[in-house]
Amino acid sequence: MMRVIKLAAVIFLLVGDSIGRAAEPNILFVLTDDQAPWAIGVSGNPLAKTPHMDRLAKEGVYLPNAYTVTPVCSPSRAALMTSRYGSELGITDWIHPRNEPNLGLDPKIPVWPKILQQAGYKTGLVGKWHLGLLDSQHPTVFGFDYFMGHRAGGWQTANPVLEKDGENQKFEGLNADILADEAIEFLTSNRNEKFLLCWHTRAPHTRWLPVADEDIAPYENLKIEIPNPDYPNLDTERVKRMTKEYFASVRSVDRNLGRVLKTLDDLELTNNTIVIFSSDHGYNMGHNGIWHKGNGHWVLTSPPPATDNIPRGQRPNMYDNSIKVPTIIRWPGVLRSGSVDESTYSNLDWFPTILAMAGIELDPEILIRGRNMVPQLLGKRKLDWNNSYYAEYSTKHQSQTDMRMISNGKWKLIRDFNNSGRDELYNLVKDPAESNNLIKQQDKRTQLVRFYLEREMLTRMKSIDDDVHR
Repeated sequence: MMRVIKLAAVIFLLVGDSIGRAAEPNILFVLTDDQAPWAIGVSGNPLAKTPHMDRLAKEGVYLPNAYTVTPVCSPSRAALMTSRYGSELGITDWIHPRNEPNLGLDPKIPVWPKILQQAGYKTGLVGKWHLGLLDSQHPTVFGFDYFMGHRAGGWQTANPVLEKDGENQKFEGLNADILADEAIEFLTSNRNEKFLLCWHTRAPHTRWLPVADEDIAPYENLKIEIPNPDYPNLDTERVKRMTKEYFASVRSVDRNLGRVLKTLDDLELTNNTIVIFSSDHGYNMGHNGIWHKGNGHWVLTSPPPATDNIPRGQRPNMYDNSIKVPTIIRWPGVLRSGSVDESTYSNLDWFPTILAMAGIELDPEILIRGRNMVPQLLGKRKLDWNNSYYAEYSTKHQSQTDMRMISNGKWKLIRDFNNSGRDELYNLVKDPAESNNLIKQQDKRTQLVRFYLEREMLTRMKSIDDDVHR
């Protein structure tokens, strides 16, 4: 059985004289929805006007190589909670509320919020769940003392109907502000408790508008530079319009993040609160001719024709823009402010990492796929730390695919085991935009790279009993 370790002893082993400031940390986990790795100022994109996200990066550690193991909502969130792949959980695509009303996370699967709850944390989830509609799949079943938000995936940007105190209620105002108000109320009400707050924003998920005037103001008259305006048949005017709306939605999150961080400051909780900022997956906006995430849509005036399993207008993908997520950790007194850690981390890693941060020993009988990031974050580099990243996505709704992906950071291989002719190979060093598919290249070096990547991919698949290739 798991047991709570005295946190001071754990922190002493890790960081020595930072014990006092790090003992019994609160945890604020901010998870945005559909935020691209390029949609944050610290990434270097001048269109991302995100001063409060950038403040976190200046006061914490920025992780540019963080990624999600499935580039769509439900399986990504399931992996975050369980440290298991969606294929292991029966959740491989976003949960469709009409087609799959009973599908959701199995309450018997261990999750880290429940472990924190059992260790004495006051736990709350504000915002999006998307891991089941049934009462048996309710967030409170998985260790959250308090839930206010939406059990399904999408909902209104303004004047939403949200669940609070176990009942659906109509709220007036902008959704971004309403959820932030609730997060602030949770922090204020539990300032004398040891707490975990998961604040899962709706933005910048579509629809992006309406937003507050101040959120869209910087983009009203701004000339929008798009990533590849010369892509054949790209609907550039649509991409520019959507880019403005998307960044305004990102800014609505950032503005409210500023309010929440100020609340921590005002309540004198900042020094003893770990803030984790990330997203459920990335996003494309005209990149490679598409918009959206792993279940991408062509944004072309004349999209390619449909195939047997993929409708016209669809582009299922595993581009880095879909896979990678903007991620920051601020841990005052423990992690070095303003630093960048280029190690590869996945959302599977949050389970063991958060338990380690809280000083809780993981029960060895719990099967997890992630790794404890803390020693790596502290610079205690492991020689065997594998910086390759593996991901999966079997689409079920708009298209039918079984995509698997492996990358060593220099090369990336994508295979679709359900559709011949859709395999992809990219040289990420020479082609970081993933615009030149080398899968048919016959030179010896390229074929050797493919061989080794495919071997590692099949090894990863075998380790989780994924048999889509058989």
